[in-house]
Amino acid sequence: MATDNEENGTEMQIEPEESAYSLARHKLEHLLNKSMRIRMTDGRTLVGLFLCTDRDCNVILGSAQEFLKSTDSFSQAEPRVLGLAMIPGHHVVSIQVESENLQSGTHGL
Repeated sequence: MATDNEENGTEMQIEPEESAYSLARHKLEHLLNKSMRIRMTDGRTLVGLFLCTDRDCNVILGSAQEFLKSTDSFSQAEPRVLGLAMIPGHHVVSIQVESENLQSGTHGL
């Protein structure tokens, strides 16, 4: 029995979206368990292992540490250990992948 997509002929229109989806998924899968640095709107920075994300761009970091925005440029405060942390997507300013993890694990990218 044919599906509605096949009967209406819309299946051909979905294929480019699926290939873009699979490419994006592949890139995200490559970043799993990589160390990331996420800067937030309130000035805090979280560093941890990328575990997952969702459609709203929320990010889950494992073994996360929080670094507060210092008012004195010469002082470096100790990080606060958070463990598992969820960062709401609307609070994310920037995301950086730690370079030492990329160099050791690049395979065809």
